[in-house]
Amino acid sequence: MTITSDSVVTLHYTVSTEDGTELDSSAGKEPLVVLQGRRFLIEGLEDALVGKEKGEKFNLSVEPEKAYGERIDELVQRVPSSMFEGMDVEVGMSFRATTPEGEQSVIIIETSDDEVVVDGNHPLAGIPLTFDVEVVDVRDATAEELEHGHAHTPGGCGHDH
Repeated sequence: MTITSDSVVTLHYTVSTEDGTELDSSAGKEPLVVLQGRRFLIEGLEDALVGKEKGEKFNLSVEPEKAYGERIDELVQRVPSSMFEGMDVEVGMSFRATTPEGEQSVIIIETSDDEVVVDGNHPLAGIPLTFDVEVVDVRDATAEELEHGHAHTPGGCGHDH
């Protein structure tokens, strides 16, 4: 069966940076199961899956615009440390911030006595990614999966309907 929109795809993957630094992998774990065409995966990987079949293995390079986007300098902000009064802030902490556009995840990238620098970019923004992928299985989605908008795995889909 060939992967098309609304196929349920089971895959193993390893994602790394151009220099070979491994970022994530399903090796030694359960494979990832996704409903194709619902943008559960980054755009570049999801697009590359179309037309593939069970058993296929492939390598894929994905540019930032088809992954987590380019870095946006304006998403790095210096804010007064008084905004974090009573909190023990450290570099690397992430939290939700309220912005004019709504809730946004930010990561603390620098701290001083007077200010905290936060970054609203995705940690992988601006980074080309390399994927090694093995398509383990492909099947048609059930009516329930299509209605819910995601693939169901053995043992349930992890939430109440």
